[in-house]
Amino acid sequence: MEIRVISFVVAFLLLASPILQVVRSQVDNAEEVAEVEGGELGIVGDEAQDFSDGSLSPAPGVDTICVFPKNAARLVPAGEETELLVGMHNEGESSLNVIATRASLHLPYDHRMLVQNLTIQEFYNTTVPLSAQATFPYIFAVSKYLQPGTFDLVGTIVYEIDQHLYQNVFYNGTIEVVEASGFITIESVFLVTLGFALIGLLGLWAYGRIQNLSKKTKRAPKVEVGTTTTKDDMNEWLQGTAYAHSLSSNKSKKKK
Repeated sequence: MEIRVISFVVAFLLLASPILQVVRSQVDNAEEVAEVEGGELGIVGDEAQDFSDGSLSPAPGVDTICVFPKNAARLVPAGEETELLVGMHNEGESSLNVIATRASLHLPYDHRMLVQNLTIQEFYNTTVPLSAQATFPYIFAVSKYLQPGTFDLVGTIVYEIDQHLYQNVFYNGTIEVVEASGFITIESVFLVTLGFALIGLLGLWAYGRIQNLSKKTKRAPKVEVGTTTTKDDMNEWLQGTAYAHSLSSNKSKKKK
């Protein structure tokens, strides 16, 4: 079983290449057709019929795989088309008819919270014989008003075997919705505004610091520098005073 799955993955990667691809349809807004085992590959439209009620199960021996070509990070620009490839390997009991592929967008923490139903792509007379492999493109676009962030994408392919409907989930994982590329985005405007605001606040803080330092310098007390008074100057100043006479009388008494 493991060898069969590994060989299917390798074969799918080969089929996804531009040279060896079994089914490769570039679908724009108009209808385009490609040959798959004598059949026609589909119509893309948001108003296509919903073939699944959500209760269908996969058929035994039918495996699917999904690849985002040249988009390993699974980045999905809001409002722009994104393409993925769906590989199908039929190792069941008989050939199958592919009916449609579809997908939906959910919140990552609760799949019951539906964000958006994406395009349903229908197929007509598209048969995958027993023991055969096929690759189908699926092109979708999330709403341009969707807030950038992480969402869960659930993609399914509906097919028919002996007039019984089956469904395989070809992708159930996260994608990263980003803003469409452009010269000016909301984030860039916000970052530029924030940068200018920070520069302005820094300028006001520096101006306030300079003003405080200048005020402190003006208020500093002035220290007057004068000449020191020596002992000789004091004696000269005290000559003729009563204090000088008392000092001289004391000296004369000590000499006696």
